[in-house]
Parts: sequence; structure tokens; C-alpha cells
Amino acid sequence: MTYLWLLLAIVAEVAATSLLEHTRGFTRVLPTLACLVGYLLAFALLARVVTQMPVGIAYALWCGIGMVLVAVIAWLVQGQKLDGPALLGCGLILAGSLVIHLFSAVSVR
Repeated sequence: MTYLWLLLAIVAEVAATSLLEHTRGFTRVLPTLACLVGYLLAFALLARVVTQMPVGIAYALWCGIGMVLVAVIAWLVQGQKLDGPALLGCGLILAGSLVIHLFSAVSVR
């Protein structure tokens, strides 16, 4: 269940971050509310996760996977370009997340 809560926290954070551009600096009400609700949900779920997983591991996975997903969404939806170094960095982040998940003895209590 811990990894499900973490996945939901990541999805909420990625959705909120993807909405940031649409808030126009928090001047548009509906996108701003959706963004803030997404971040609130993300942190509430992350708080639940850290009761079962060390905060350093949970945060590393949350940030790393979220960062890659935001980059992919920006590429697919907003047409932002990802060059070779960006793709390499995303690959290394995913590799690090997999190493933590698959091989770390401290990932879940």
C-alpha cells in the first residue's frame, strides 16, 4: 500500500506542477485552485508515505520520478524540447529510483 500512496502523491504533484503555467502567476482562479489542491493532496499523501518509509527514500523517489514525468509531460503536451543531456539525466534519475526500489533494504519499514 505504501507504494500506491507514493504513486498517488507523485501523480498529484505532477498534475499540480503541470498546471503552474496555466495559473499565469496565480492570477487565474480555477487553474490556481486546481494547482493548490494538487499540491495539498501530494503533500498529504507523502506525509502518509513517510510513516512507512524513511523520508529520505520517499522524497528521493517522489522528486526523481516526478521530475521525469513533468519533463515528459512538458515534451508531449507543451512541445518543450529535450536534448541529449536532458534525456540522459532523466534516464539516470529513473535508474537511481529503480536501484532504490529494487535493492535498498531501507525502502519500506
